Amino acid sequence: MSGTTTIRQAVPSDARALSVLYRAEREFLAPFEPDRGESFFTEATQRVRLAELAERRRAGAGDAWVILDDGEAAGVISLSNIVRGPFQSANVGYFVARDRNGRGIATTSVKLVVREAFTVLGLHRVEAGTLVDNLASQRVLEKAGFERIGLARRYLHIAGAWRDHILFQRLSDQ
Repeated sequence: MSGTTTIRQAVPSDARALSVLYRAEREFLAPFEPDRGESFFTEATQRVRLAELAERRRAGAGDAWVILDDGEAAGVISLSNIVRGPFQSANVGYFVARDRNGRGIATTSVKLVVREAFTVLGLHRVEAGTLVDNLASQRVLEKAGFERIGLARRYLHIAGAWRDHILFQRLSDQ
């Protein structure tokens, strides 16, 4: 079982830790993520990504948090595609290091970010998509109170191909 799971906003000084984490989890994440060039795994690229994130945060368009397991970086969780107006919605995405899977870390992190989305950001809806065969991530979302809402065919280009995804949502009044 995991120790204490917390999240904190990702900042540029996390670039080194995130580059180390992404390199360590590269093989594990490959089947679930877009193709990543070599530069993605460098500290310099992570620093640029975190600077861009700071701009999205200021614009209200997205945010990301480092997932901490007993104070140690164990993954990343983000809200993206924040849309205001009558939609008030965002997408959540996350990963937890392979050796920390199955401990409730992802579920706790999703719950924490959803609480942030509904209370601090005032969103109405948070959506997530998983690959059809990613049963572990589907269980995380279900345990975090998400409901399955359908199948999106050829939804994202993952691991070199357009892949179907199962979509989930959680509403603020659930």
